[in-house]
Amino acid sequence: MAVDGSTLAAFALVAFAIVISPGPDTFLILRSAMTAPKAGYAAVLGVQLGLLVHTAFAVFGLSLLIARSPLLFNALAVCGAAYLAWLGIQGLRHGSVVIADGAAARLTPARACRDAMLTNLLNPKVLVLFLALYPNFVATERGHVPAQLMTLSAALIAINLAWQAPIAWAASYARAWLTRPRVRSAVTRTASIALITFAALLLYDHFR
Repeated sequence: MAVDGSTLAAFALVAFAIVISPGPDTFLILRSAMTAPKAGYAAVLGVQLGLLVHTAFAVFGLSLLIARSPLLFNALAVCGAAYLAWLGIQGLRHGSVVIADGAAARLTPARACRDAMLTNLLNPKVLVLFLALYPNFVATERGHVPAQLMTLSAALIAINLAWQAPIAWAASYARAWLTRPRVRSAVTRTASIALITFAALLLYDHFR
């Protein structure tokens, strides 16, 4: 076994505490699930695809390279914040269109997956999670460091799925209530403002 049981259990507890903290991924999943169940589940899939790419970066050392280069890391922060802000502004401007009944205006599963994956990939906090959290649970003396990293990521993705899939299901199940005009407007605006706020906090954290 690449990671011993006690280490994996400790990592799972820490990872769970991080996963259940509301973030951009959660709000995108809620927004997508309000459109259609398939879009919500596609957003959940997109988050996991983003984590898989981060795992590949970590295994091949690219994350460490980006973190050691202030220019690259700041560029990632700006791109991530800009993308979140763009999604939030789109929600404020076209919130009623995003979840309209017309097929042309519907948020497709492919788009929901893409938005979630890009948001996860462009979030420097996820990069920091891999760089700051993972080393504490990797035992170099055990060898097979790439295998240990992949094991930890598999645990993180499993925890993500266990938490985010029910969120998508609950939001889609309550869609009839959530899509009432007043409720829909309130939820859309709240989610959009939250995304813009996350964007501002990302920039503040990296450039204060």
